[in-house]
Amino acid sequence: MVVAGATNGTVETRGSLVMEARTGGAELLSELLTPRLLKLAEAAVVSSVRPELMESNGNGTRCGEHILSYGRAEKVLIGGALAVLTLSTICGNMLVVISVCVVKKLRQPSNYLIVSLAVADLSVALAVMPFVSVTDLIGGRWLFGHFFCNVFIAMDVMCCTASIMTLCVISIDRYLGITKPLTYPVRQNGCCMAKMIVSVWLLSASITLPPLFGWAQNVNDGRVCLISQDFGYTVYSTAVAFYIPMSVMLIMYYRIYRAAKLSAAKHTITGFPRAGECRGGKDFLSPPLPLVVVDSGESTSVRATDTEEEEESLDCVSAALKLQREVEEECGSRVSRLLKASEHHQRRRQKKNQSIFKREQKAAATLGIVVGAFTFCWLPFFLVSTARPFVCGVECSCVPLWLERTLLWLGYANSLINPFIYAFFNRDLRTTYSNLLRCRYRNINRKLSAAGMHEALKLAEKPSDM
Repeated sequence: MVVAGATNGTVETRGSLVMEARTGGAELLSELLTPRLLKLAEAAVVSSVRPELMESNGNGTRCGEHILSYGRAEKVLIGGALAVLTLSTICGNMLVVISVCVVKKLRQPSNYLIVSLAVADLSVALAVMPFVSVTDLIGGRWLFGHFFCNVFIAMDVMCCTASIMTLCVISIDRYLGITKPLTYPVRQNGCCMAKMIVSVWLLSASITLPPLFGWAQNVNDGRVCLISQDFGYTVYSTAVAFYIPMSVMLIMYYRIYRAAKLSAAKHTITGFPRAGECRGGKDFLSPPLPLVVVDSGESTSVRATDTEEEEESLDCVSAALKLQREVEEECGSRVSRLLKASEHHQRRRQKKNQSIFKREQKAAATLGIVVGAFTFCWLPFFLVSTARPFVCGVECSCVPLWLERTLLWLGYANSLINPFIYAFFNRDLRTTYSNLLRCRYRNINRKLSAAGMHEALKLAEKPSDM
């Protein structure tokens, strides 16, 4: 029994030791795993609560761009501003297209480029701005899927590039029209303009192809839709879409400005002597002194023998003087006619010079405002877009979202102001806008023709006042 009892006590003692060992091991294991589990749980909670944080940019650091959170008042204010900007862009560019299509006087090859510009800006307002507005209202999150992200970026790049490159072609067209007024209008036909417009759109579309065919993939992680940040593609796209057109526009503006400045230096309205001021040409065709035969005291008997010869001499002198007067009158009338013709030619040349001078000044002013507005609207955005991949890497953007969106909408504003810039310097467009906005569709062509005739009569009356 003792043995059995002793044996039983020994068995119980060993069992209690085993249980204590197991309990201690579990407590030790829990102490080791608990911190790690807590860290994992915390990371899961953070990722679920703040999904707006961007992924790592490849350098082990997170991007500084966050999905923004707006209050109700901010959403109403931002939504109202973006809606007004979008609707104004649509209405302004539709006015340009309708005006050129309705008014016969505006259907000229030189206005085809303005229509192409209006179509590009209208495409931006219809196909790009609404999606950007919705994305901005919800703080920058992309909701339209991966496939439509590529389509949206392609439309955005193509339409904006077409607008910018059309402005570039318009500057070249204005420069050639000013510097070659005799030969360029002959070449400026509808077929030539159509080829230029097609070339602009094809070149604009070519910029959108690389991301669609695998050269540079757009950034789309389900939350953000961003154009490809590949270094080579960024340099290529920004150079073709902005920097090269801007350089060409600046060169054209400088040349037009220089031509206008030289024309202003040479343009002097000088008076020309009228026909009456020359007194019929008698200033330089004065008659010679008449021939006078003087008797120095000879005797009358000697003179009597020469009476017949003197009478014949006087008849010859009279005939010579009469012939001289007739020649003077004829020469004077001819000189007067020549002076009048020369004066008329001088006035016509002055009128032509004035017309060229005004056209050069108008072209320089128009192109200066266009280039200035274009540079002000797009330069900040493209500077940021060019520097972004070199600063942030190719995976995401480290530019604050509010700054990036502000610069983007500043660029979109260029599509709004283009129609009004050209209307400000074009009387026919202003008149057409006014009639269309007041729903006066009838007799627009007749009103423009009457206004043109009135302007021509005013120009015709100006030389007579000189």
